[in-house]
Amino acid sequence: MNKPHFTVVIPAYNAAKTIRSAICSVLKQSDQDFDIVVIDDGSTDDTVYAALELAETDDRIRVSSQKNQGVSAARNLGVALARGHLIAFLDADDRWSENKLAEHRALHDRDPAVEASFGRIAFRPDQDGAMGHAKTVSQVPDAYLDIPDAVVENAVCTCSNLVVERDSFLEIGGFSRSMRYAEDQDFLARFIGDGRLVKGIQETLVDYRMSADGLSCDFDAMLQNWRDLAVRWSHRIDLAGAEALYCRYLARRALRSGARASVARSFVKRGLAAHSQIFLSGGRRSALTLGGVLAAPLMPANMRTALFA
Repeated sequence: MNKPHFTVVIPAYNAAKTIRSAICSVLKQSDQDFDIVVIDDGSTDDTVYAALELAETDDRIRVSSQKNQGVSAARNLGVALARGHLIAFLDADDRWSENKLAEHRALHDRDPAVEASFGRIAFRPDQDGAMGHAKTVSQVPDAYLDIPDAVVENAVCTCSNLVVERDSFLEIGGFSRSMRYAEDQDFLARFIGDGRLVKGIQETLVDYRMSADGLSCDFDAMLQNWRDLAVRWSHRIDLAGAEALYCRYLARRALRSGARASVARSFVKRGLAAHSQIFLSGGRRSALTLGGVLAAPLMPANMRTALFA
């Protein structure tokens, strides 16, 4: 049996409501030269059954399970089981446009020096399991990524956007299993720091599901994991400015996701303390964040989502 050009790795934990949509978005690809590896990370719902149901209809889908070890371990296992030259990651609650894999193949064919690639992302609010209208779309730099693009700007945004050569991924050592957050930025920083080229595609290729996760998110742990990463690259970035931007991101995430207003307020204070000028440099984004923190106690949850998605 010939090896596929792509292996799609889908880590899944309690994703029974969304995993069918994710897998189906792969099966609809215009480039059909792929297989799919689903890694169930110890789900307690019907995630495995949903994946196996689809696997019965397409022998390119393989499903494996492990005890709950976290998303990094699940992705690493998926790559270990992969047969494709290029690994395309997809989280179980996101989905792809139909030309996702074709666009990545074209870029890697045009520029063989590129070892990883990504595209634009449409950020869509979760509406009772369905994806709503895109609130915003990510931007893609024209040049190859540098360390600040990974650590400060987080240009790739989510692993659902990342395609990487399998051999290169293994040589770098995969995702750090010790990190609960920012593990994708950590991987990209190590990848770029090793002299490997990452290039963007000026097309919107991923629908990212924005869920109301504020009640379950450990925002302080997110900041600490990111700080641990940023300190390791402080010789390549403006650490204070980077922290100001990350705190602004956390404040907006807290506002849109149902966390207490005091959580968002604390990150505004931390961001201003780290570097007030850079925190306030975002124009409308900064103004909305500051206004949202002041108005949050009086603002309905659905209004927060609309403003801060």
